[in-house]
Amino acid sequence: MVNREYNFTDIERKWQGFWEDCRLFHMDETSTKEKFYCLVMFPYPSGTLHVGHGRNYIIGDAVSRYKIMKGYNVLSPIGWDAFGLPAENAAIKGGIHPAIWTKNNIHVMRRQLHQWGVGYDWTREITSCEPEYYKWTQWIFLKLYENNLAYKKKAAVNWCPSCATVLANEQVVNGCCERCDTPVRQRDLEQWFFRISQYAQRLLDDISLLEGWPERVKTMQANWIGRSEGTTIRFTLENSDTILTCFTTRPDTLYGVTFISLAPEHPLVEKLVSGTPQEKAVMDFTDRIRNQGMTERTAEETEKEGMFTGKYAVNPVDGSKIPLWVANYVLMEYGTGAVMGVPAHDQRDFLFAKKYHLPIKVVIQPEDKELNATAMQEAYTDNGLQVNSGIFNGMSNTEAMGKITEFLESGGLGEKTVTYRLRDWLISRQRYWGAPIPIVYCETCGIVPVPESQLPVVLPKEVEFKTHGMSPLAEVDSFVHTTCPTCSGPARREVDTMDTFVDSSWYFLRYLSPGDNERPFDREKVNAWLPVDQYIGGVEHAILHLLYSRFVTKVLCDLHFIDFREPFKHLFTQGMVIKDGAKMSKSKGNIVNPDILIEKYGADTQRLYTLFIGPPQKDAEWNERGILGAFRFLNRLWQKIVKYEEVYAGVKRVEIDIQKLPGEAKALYRQTNQTIKKVTEDMETSWHFNTAIAAIMELLNNVDSYNVVVPGSPAEEMNFAVFRYAMESILLLIAPFTPHICEELWEVMGNRPSIFYHSWPAYDKDAIQEEVVEIVIQINSKVRGHLPVPADVSNDELKRRVLSDERIAGLLNGKKVVNTIVVPKKLVNIVAR
Repeated sequence: MVNREYNFTDIERKWQGFWEDCRLFHMDETSTKEKFYCLVMFPYPSGTLHVGHGRNYIIGDAVSRYKIMKGYNVLSPIGWDAFGLPAENAAIKGGIHPAIWTKNNIHVMRRQLHQWGVGYDWTREITSCEPEYYKWTQWIFLKLYENNLAYKKKAAVNWCPSCATVLANEQVVNGCCERCDTPVRQRDLEQWFFRISQYAQRLLDDISLLEGWPERVKTMQANWIGRSEGTTIRFTLENSDTILTCFTTRPDTLYGVTFISLAPEHPLVEKLVSGTPQEKAVMDFTDRIRNQGMTERTAEETEKEGMFTGKYAVNPVDGSKIPLWVANYVLMEYGTGAVMGVPAHDQRDFLFAKKYHLPIKVVIQPEDKELNATAMQEAYTDNGLQVNSGIFNGMSNTEAMGKITEFLESGGLGEKTVTYRLRDWLISRQRYWGAPIPIVYCETCGIVPVPESQLPVVLPKEVEFKTHGMSPLAEVDSFVHTTCPTCSGPARREVDTMDTFVDSSWYFLRYLSPGDNERPFDREKVNAWLPVDQYIGGVEHAILHLLYSRFVTKVLCDLHFIDFREPFKHLFTQGMVIKDGAKMSKSKGNIVNPDILIEKYGADTQRLYTLFIGPPQKDAEWNERGILGAFRFLNRLWQKIVKYEEVYAGVKRVEIDIQKLPGEAKALYRQTNQTIKKVTEDMETSWHFNTAIAAIMELLNNVDSYNVVVPGSPAEEMNFAVFRYAMESILLLIAPFTPHICEELWEVMGNRPSIFYHSWPAYDKDAIQEEVVEIVIQINSKVRGHLPVPADVSNDELKRRVLSDERIAGLLNGKKVVNTIVVPKKLVNIVAR
């Protein structure tokens, strides 16, 4: 017998080198095996990874290894989402160039991924800040521009004063910058946009294609796209030909409009008050409101504020004068930036009207009573009958919705309309560390796209970083001043860079041909390998990255560069690892450094605990005691196998026939096959790694109680064969989770490496059927006996047998059976009084 120490440091270093040498994760483009593209969202190289980050990569690695064992040709690549504000902020604070800061962080994170034993096809590594990559990000911009899907306009945008850049709507969280938590302000700037709104309905419709996505994520996307069906109504300004349009989902309330509220950003506001006594007060009000966050402005608890412009519109159905107000709760982002005020039938409008003493006009009455506008304490928002509504009086309001819309359409005063919450994607960023927008400005030719032959437009290296202000690129003369590609005259370059979400909207295509200098991706290869079979990442990307990737994929499909409409077939969103009740972060001081854990316990221990900590789609609390438990389990596994290290080679393998096995061996053989079935189901259906690991741990417990006999006779050979079968099955089942120790023990047991070249174990269907199970019998939750029954006995038959048992019948004598609770194959609890 052998007692050898589990030296995880040497073992893990050995097998990491072995996988690299044998190119275990190298995707074979000539293979005829079924393909499986497993992709973990490529990381931002922000610095050192902590154990919370590790969950994402360890899950992805476990899936890839499992699929390799299942016989797939697996593609598991890695890259770096390397542009972004943190690198530039580091340059400002620490005086280190973003390129150097990023490169250093990639080096650290690459080392950490290797230490975890996470396997990738490193020959396909990409880095989005390299010209070889962003050349093609710029190419995608040009394709959108050529097809009128990229445009520039002056717009009120979200401005983060701390980051000194514009943010997309999706990057504003609760009115603050998602990166630095600074309150966001509004600014009017010339900006570049992608027309994602043109794809709103298709993005919504094709959610039905995302059968392998979590319902939560699909709902988030649908809500963000936000389809609304209603009516666009045209109001004419008093004594003017100017038209003001409002979108409403309640055209039945049109006769009850007593004011119209405009967003402070509405372009009409300044024109309405210019040169009037109200000008200063209104413009001061709009400036103040525009510096408030959108979430703050629209929150229910926020006080509704407004200011009268002194101007009126005319109601198109009855000619009544409607005062025009500017209000804090109206946003240009939704509808047309102008909202009908119907205080009798909208609670927000009701409160606004009461505050500013505006008229309240009832136009929908409930059938059982008559509303008095002066006596109303709240808005009436239910259905009813039209009143004070001209020719529509007496109609149900639901019928009037369609009739009033038809009336407006017949007179050219409005039309049925579908609107979306989704707004065009603002991609301009006033920062240095991003892909330059490939546009030049010529006094003669205007806006001119940079020809494809001149890509990439390369970022200059010598840049002065400032804490505030516009893009640092604007001050680099050698970059700004260029010649017009059309007329060869003097021109200046666009100095904004692209949103980093443009970089990540297509990277999954580049992995198929990362070294191709002639095109962004190989069409034949991407059509063969895409959509991605399994995409893995955090739910925080449900709206931003995932929506943008879907949009760009659809554009490329429409332009016939690819043949698929959706980029990701299946999506898994893992939960966060939290500590002390909070997400791990440097600011909270609750980060757990994986390097220290690996040095003390090994990578396999961290991997095992990370997967065992709880259901992977849910948040989980990190507990140091759990690490010790995982380490003790691996040591038990190690000692159980190395104990017989000198025996395996000398014992021939024999075929196991369950019918010929004695009781103890038969039980272990059956338990082993049941575990294979359980773990396989967990891997194939639910990804409940934690319950799969629990089943493997239980099997090892059963092995511990098995009386292993070193063979000296045929009977003893069968005894040892069952032990060997159980232990090899354990190694195969847990190998995707703890690959290093399993490789070593697989070799110890006399097998050729790699264990991942061995097929995933299949269970014996005959063996998993239990012949007899012993049922615990309880009366009022107290154990009163045991009863052996057939394993496949029905619940009804089980109840009958228990109640007819002579001893149980005696204990129940004189009592009334109220309920009989059955836990199949385990117990029966009789509730009696």
